[in-house]
Amino acid sequence: QVQLVESGGGLVQAGGSLRLSCVVSGRTLSASGMGWFRQAPGKEREFVAAISWNGGSNLHGDSVKGRFTISRDNAKNTVYLQMNSLKPEDTAVYYCAAEKGIWGTARSESGYDYWGQGTQVTVSS
Repeated sequence: QVQLVESGGGLVQAGGSLRLSCVVSGRTLSASGMGWFRQAPGKEREFVAAISWNGGSNLHGDSVKGRFTISRDNAKNTVYLQMNSLKPEDTAVYYCAAEKGIWGTARSESGYDYWGQGTQVTVSS
């Protein structure tokens, strides 16, 4: 059974930083591209970032480009999202997901087949 468990969320002031982690079990992490999405209250789930199976390529959504960085450590079965210069509009539940493919190119939810339960990030102004 594949499980994804996020951690690292919390309350932070605007301009601060957080690092989210996602531990994957039940699947060899190197078999999948991985992604992060977020969903704010009353809004649709939004693509944040994705990374290829070996970390060799990644992409980030326009709203977080230059501030957030996705990375992975396959030896630890863990994917990270480093979030810097946080803004109140970054407030959301953040989800990690395992891509159906390996290239870390999927920006749509339909490109992922396993999801974590989410971790809340709240940025105060």
